[in-house]
Amino acid sequence: MAGEPQSDCLFCKIVAGEVPATLVRETETTLAFRDINPQAPTHVLVIPRLHYPDAASLAAAAPSVAADVLREAGEVAEQEKAADSGYRIVFNTGTGAGQTVFHAHAHVLGGRGLNWPPG
Repeated sequence: MAGEPQSDCLFCKIVAGEVPATLVRETETTLAFRDINPQAPTHVLVIPRLHYPDAASLAAAAPSVAADVLREAGEVAEQEKAADSGYRIVFNTGTGAGQTVFHAHAHVLGGRGLNWPPG
């Protein structure tokens, strides 16, 4: 059920401390940690502690938590010194868009040129 931990969700296991991650920031509602397969010098995932399968379902059910994820993405960019040169926040939704973990998460990418359109 949305909003509750899922036993088969990698990110729920990270939130629970069952799977290790390199934490960057944490708040009451979010967790930020380094991506294990970074695509840029700064590549941090920001997730809600609550389980929602994607960004749209998170925004519909818990808009204040969705706002927390976005605010923390900006804080991560500042902390990682990527804010001044520019950074990207990406939410992949569905397998066709590259989503592989079905727990809402924002990728914060920076520290190199990010071309448009993305691949």
